[in-house]
Amino acid sequence: MNILQIENLSKIYGKGETAVKALDNVSFSVKKGEFVAIIGPSGSGKSTLLHLLGGVDRPTSGKVFVDDTDIYELNETQLAIFRRRQIGLIYQFYNLIPILTVEENITLPVLLDEHKVDQKKFKEVVEILGLENRLQHLPNQLSGGQQQRVSIGRALISHPALMLADEPTGNLDSKNSGEIMELLKLFNKTFNQTLIVITHDERIALQADRIIAIEDGRVAKDEVLRP
Repeated sequence: MNILQIENLSKIYGKGETAVKALDNVSFSVKKGEFVAIIGPSGSGKSTLLHLLGGVDRPTSGKVFVDDTDIYELNETQLAIFRRRQIGLIYQFYNLIPILTVEENITLPVLLDEHKVDQKKFKEVVEILGLENRLQHLPNQLSGGQQQRVSIGRALISHPALMLADEPTGNLDSKNSGEIMELLKLFNKTFNQTLIVITHDERIALQADRIIAIEDGRVAKDEVLRP
């Protein structure tokens, strides 16, 4: 079953002579539970692609279906709600809210929906992330590796269809990078969580089930490593 379907996706910034084609007619699909690494040099369009998959930006043309929903047929309010419920985003610089505790940062998507937090799920995620003793800490009281663990927890708490990670280890040392990748792979396998990671690190890419290489806004290679 495909959880993600991308059809003829293009993104152009600017107009006329100054127009820049960041993505050029990109199409591919991702199965539920798959771990896909998207690689490419700086300026290749991979981050633009991630933002379009995550509903953060709108394409110039083309379609993105997430769990059979055409996300760009939604209006801005509907898209914001869908993104909060179905897409877990993890950034290089964590994007935590500094005045909220670890617990509040993790549960924020659920609370914004005015839903009750699934305490069993919350406890399970927190224990796997090793944050049980940090729940009342603020982000500035945590190390970089701990902050990224919080952002993973926030991305997972709503049981999203997709977890999208943009250079999730880019701001970490090698030890913490390894630990974060092991956690992401654990959630991918244990919860059958579909995972797409944007990276320039070949060592990270080689841990995925599949590698998609983007060059000059196009898919240059799509290789399955682990069927």
